[in-house]
This record gives sequence, structure tokens and C-alpha cells, in this order.
Amino acid sequence: MRFAACLLGLCVVLQGSVSAAPRIEQWHTENSVRTLFVAAPELPMLDIGVTFDAGSGRDAHLPGLSLLTHSLLNTGTRELDADAIAEKFEDVGAEFGTGVKLDRSSISLRSLTDDALLEQALSTYIAVITQPVFPEKDFQRLRNQALTAIKDEQQRPGSIASKAFYRALYGDHPYAQPVSGDESSIQALTLEDVREFHGQYLVAENAVIAIVGGIDTGRARQISERIASSLPRGIRPEPIAPPVPRFPAQDLYIPYPSRQSHVYIGQLGVARGDPDYFTLYTGNYILGGGGFSSRLMKTVRVELGLSYSVYSYFFPLKSSGPYILGLQTHVDQAQQALDVSLETVEAFIRDGPGEEELELAKKSIIGGFPLRIDSNRDILGYLSMIAYYGLPLDYLESFSGRIAAVTLADIREAFGRRLHGNQMVRVVVGGPNKE
Repeated sequence: MRFAACLLGLCVVLQGSVSAAPRIEQWHTENSVRTLFVAAPELPMLDIGVTFDAGSGRDAHLPGLSLLTHSLLNTGTRELDADAIAEKFEDVGAEFGTGVKLDRSSISLRSLTDDALLEQALSTYIAVITQPVFPEKDFQRLRNQALTAIKDEQQRPGSIASKAFYRALYGDHPYAQPVSGDESSIQALTLEDVREFHGQYLVAENAVIAIVGGIDTGRARQISERIASSLPRGIRPEPIAPPVPRFPAQDLYIPYPSRQSHVYIGQLGVARGDPDYFTLYTGNYILGGGGFSSRLMKTVRVELGLSYSVYSYFFPLKSSGPYILGLQTHVDQAQQALDVSLETVEAFIRDGPGEEELELAKKSIIGGFPLRIDSNRDILGYLSMIAYYGLPLDYLESFSGRIAAVTLADIREAFGRRLHGNQMVRVVVGGPNKE
């Protein structure tokens, strides 16, 4: 089926722009799995994503468990070994993938819509999700790979800084744990842990489905019903408790033999669906999200030459995600760069942006939005997000209007209420031991 693989690759290259507001259809399967669908008849291609409330936040006392479990899914089913699974997908030009984030996990399939090709891809995909056998040899192999990756991360100051930032910000909350885990947790993992995690979290009560592609609604309903009915019913897990702000905020300096220091500054931000989100998103574009037009870039890089790049962003999660400001600078300039960045943030919180800055930000955000949904895969990502977080179905349609409606007063009020410079965690990795 080499032709199928070539055609699928050609489809990916030739995907054209879609409507800035794709029409989203919604239904629930017979066992109540929420499904979102966008018809994209321009190409004979289909993207499917099943999202579970099974991110690293569900790892409990074994960080890395979700990631390892999902990595093992395609190593064997009741009827197929890893090679046979790979051949089943490759023969019909299909692509299988998994991903694990703090909140959620996703299992995706990309296939051509030809009935015979899609049937093989879909049946293999469902078997991988619902019938994994988790072979011992693959468990040991992937666990060793995970340990090697963690040891590599321990040699990279950027990774050290990021992990230290999340620990300082979230303390004993599940969001503090790295998705990849740590050495002790990975070494402690057993196959029984993997099987229990799969059985508890990869269930219908814990799932949402997103479908985008060149099929009609009737076919999409059949596919979602088939996937959902294949999943064990299971039990929806209790929500993870929201994080609690930690006072006083921490200042961490971690020595590392490097010429560059990695700096992270931040605090708890907002949850997905927060009514302040569009205001904060627009304001942060001006502050640190707009590249060379942002305040932080102009001050830290252009005026003072302290860093090649500096950025900030809100990372909404089901509970309060972080607000993060990050940069790299020479070790001798780390404190100055940190101080200047905080001063810039505090001035923005106090005074807000100017009218010209706001208009430029709106124009840039609204003008660039169609590029963020110009492929089936992009749309699939948004559908999964909308379904998982319970966002309104008009989220994509109303995005530009929500941005356009943001005012200077809105930004000043929201930033003044949500960000506090004296409560921010500050992490610096790089430079000599100061003892």
C-alpha cells in the first residue's frame, strides 16, 4: 500500500485554508461520550483524536506513569505484536500517535477516507487503545529509555529550570510533577501500575472524541459510536483539587557550570474557560507574547541587550495554570535581567498598555488567527480542547470578536487583579556556586 502512504503525505502538503470559523457539530454516543466533528470535504483524509482525563496530573505518587502507559499502547494487542501493528498502519498510509500533558492525554489517528483503508486503520487504532497487552520486554525497554531521557534532562539547564519552576510554584500539587517523571518514580514503576492506570483512566466515562475530515456526519457518528462502545464504561475520576498560591513566593538559585543562565519568573495564572482569558491573552501579547513588538523584548533585548529572546504567556489548565516569563542571559547579567523583567511586568500591571499598542496587538492576533486553524490537524487540536474543557461550541467563531472587544480598561483591571509582582516565583539556573 505504498500508494496510500504517498497519497496521505500529499494530502498533508496540499491542505488548504479552511474557514476561519469551521462549523462544529456535537453529539453524545450511546454511552455518553461527547463527540465534536468538523466536516472537511476538500481532501480524502480523516483525523481522529480521543482525549482522556489521564495526563500526568493523574500519576499520583508515580510521576511518569501516564507517559509510559501511553508509550506502551502500540507495543502489542491481543492479536498483534508491535511489528504487526506498525505494518497495519503503514500498509494503509495511516499515522498513529499519543501525547501526554499535565491535564490530559490524547491518542490520535490520521487515515485516508477510502473505506478499505480506513477500516484497517480504525480497527487497529481501536485495538491499540482498548486491548493492549503491555509486553514485559517493551516495558523494560521503554522504562530504560525514560531513565536515559531523564538523565539527559539533568544535564540541560533549561530543563532543570523548568522543573524547578513548577515545583516551586505548585509545591505538592500534581502539576508540580514532570510529565516524564523522575529517576526514583520510573525505577519504581511496575507493569501492574501500567495496567491499573490503563484500566482506570482510558475508559468511556473519562473520554471525549474529536473528528475532522472528508466524511459526512452519518459516517462520523458511526465512527465515534464504534470507538466509544469499544471502551469499557469505567468511572469518571474525581476532579484534581485546585492549586493553592504559595506564600511567600520562592527565589531559587541553582548553580550550573554554564555561560548562560536560564531565568523563569511567574505565578498561578488562570484556568481554561476563565472569563478573563481573552483580556489576559491580548494584554500579554503586548507585554511578552508579541515577539519583537512586545514590551519585554523592547526593554530586555533591544534597549539593554540582556537577552536574545524573552517571552511571557498564560498557560491555562483545568485548574489554575501558570503565568510564565522566561529568558536566557549571560550569568553575569542574570540578576539585572530578572530585575528589569519584573520591573517591566510591574509597570504594565500598574499602567497598562497604550492605545496604539492595543490596536497593533488586536490586528496581529486577529490577522494571524486563520493560520492557527488552517489544517485538519490544527482544527482537531481545538476540537479536543473545546470538548475536554467544556468550552462553548462557538469558541473558534467568536475568538476574533472577543479579542476585538478588549479595551485598555479591561486589561488594566484584569492584570491588576490577576498578577502580582511581589508574589512571583523566581528561578535562575546557571553560574557558580555562591557558597
